[in-house]
Formats: sequence, C-alpha cells, structure tokens
Amino acid sequence: MSTESDVRRVKLEAKLREVEETFESELRARGFDPAQSQNVALPGSLAKLYAELEQLRSELEELLEER
Repeated sequence: MSTESDVRRVKLEAKLREVEETFESELRARGFDPAQSQNVALPGSLAKLYAELEQLRSELEELLEER
C-alpha cells in the first residue's frame, strides 16, 4: 500500500523528469550544452526552469531524508 509520502515522491520524480527534459531541450534549442548549464549565465526563461529544477531536487531530497 502506498503512503502519502510515496505518492508525493512519485509525483515529484515525475515532475522533475518533465522539467529536466524541458530544460535540456530549451538549452539545446538556444545553442547551450546541457553539461555546461551550471557554468553559464542563463537567459530569463532558462533561469526560471533551472530554479524550478533546483526546487524540485531540494523537495525530493528532503522527502527522502524524512524516511
């Protein structure tokens, strides 16, 4: 049986994958190498996606630490 935290973890992981794919696709579309994303100044829309990624990673990490 799934617990509330398991459901939340699954949702966070799915959202994280979705945002990661969007972020990498947008990086490539703008001529950036995804491997370099932490080392370059990102335009506004990419910076927002990057911030969302970091937030999701942080939430997932906190959730996993609670277990």
